[in-house]
Amino acid sequence: MENFDVAVIGSGPGGYVAAIRSAQLGYKTVIIEKYDTLGGTCTNVGCIPTKALLDSSHHYAEAFHQFEEHGIKLGSLEIDFPRMYKRKSEVVSKNTAGLDYLMSKNKITRLKGTAGFISDSVIKVTGNHESIEITAENYIIATGSKPSSIPGVLIDKQRIITSTEALSLKEHPKSMVIIGGGVIGVEMASIFSRIGTQVTILEYADHLIAGMDHELGKSLQKVMKKEGVDIRLNQSVYKTENSGSSAKVFFRDKNNTESELEADYVLVAVGRSPYTKGLGLENTGVELDNRGCIKVDENRRTSIANIYAVGDVVGGAMLAHKAEEEGVLVAETINGQKHQIHDDRIPSVVYTWPEVASVGFSEEYLKKNNIEYNVGKFPFSASARARASMDTDGFAKVLVDPKYGEVLGVHIIGARAADLIAQAVIAQEFEVTAEDMFRISYAHPTYSEVLKEAYLMASGQGAINI
Repeated sequence: MENFDVAVIGSGPGGYVAAIRSAQLGYKTVIIEKYDTLGGTCTNVGCIPTKALLDSSHHYAEAFHQFEEHGIKLGSLEIDFPRMYKRKSEVVSKNTAGLDYLMSKNKITRLKGTAGFISDSVIKVTGNHESIEITAENYIIATGSKPSSIPGVLIDKQRIITSTEALSLKEHPKSMVIIGGGVIGVEMASIFSRIGTQVTILEYADHLIAGMDHELGKSLQKVMKKEGVDIRLNQSVYKTENSGSSAKVFFRDKNNTESELEADYVLVAVGRSPYTKGLGLENTGVELDNRGCIKVDENRRTSIANIYAVGDVVGGAMLAHKAEEEGVLVAETINGQKHQIHDDRIPSVVYTWPEVASVGFSEEYLKKNNIEYNVGKFPFSASARARASMDTDGFAKVLVDPKYGEVLGVHIIGARAADLIAQAVIAQEFEVTAEDMFRISYAHPTYSEVLKEAYLMASGQGAINI
């Protein structure tokens, strides 16, 4: 029976980062993955392929709607759906190859199979034809999550699908109903509506991307409606049916009025659940909470001292970059280093266009908790850079403590918001004030200037630039 210093179960962003950092710190490390490729959901059927299709569909939409205004004339324009999906697969392959290289470079042992605990100190790895047992001084569980569903909705992976199946479609769908208007739902809606699919979103809440500042969801709804997405809020889905060549979805509004829709596909995007199946946690002292997430402390240590867990499996915000930070945290904790993650300073991003990004407290949270704040809000339509690129939808909103100028929250919907939010994360992490943020020099013209103006306005000053 081979012994390792660190055994990582799962190779998504939390797992592969934990393994690499452990190896860099000099630990004999093994990573266990049941699939042929490393990278987990994010690299294979999540973040990376979704962004590839979002970029492809965005280019098509720009060519279709904006190129003529830019003085660029094209002949006939059409979607080569198989080629678009082939490029997506090529992007994924390059990323997984990069992970293979990093494992080899850092001399990390790879085992293919399903890992299950026999006890607190031994795991069995079961592959296609054999099983082996290994031990480790420390274990890191990074098994991720799987798509969730709701009562009455059976995901058959044929006509009633999740984002995973949507990323492997063989045909260009003419119509699609998406159950859920969260991050996954609106990103999928963006991909398919841009290339001509008739998309309907059914959302239970009264606004999109309900976990973020509500003003962001309302603004995104206006943009997506303008692009042709049918958005129906306050809808409760209670049943779906596979009709063979199509699918039906049945739902009720807040007045209990029943309706139904038929489409080529029904895509279920109602969230994700932690994946602990087959881990053998019942053979350990590791505890789960009432949502099925693994309980951990601030260092991501479970109730067993040498077993840690990171990423989606511990709940909270299910974000790849959160999992990565937790992977580093655990490896360095094992090494005796002091490291800390502030969960409220981890940004959230939606890769629609315009992009949506947020960090810190929402306006709703501050109001609910009677926390005083000033608001600074500046529209992209007043930005010279945004007008030059025809990306004038959206705004930057900053929430600032009126006494000390602390940046409490930053919420952006607009061009390159996913990149702009990093500046706000720095402000929060290092407790930089709003005045500090508007007094630094911003290149002109850039999208980032919308933040400078928002900080100025939150500090009681007017806008000074365009």
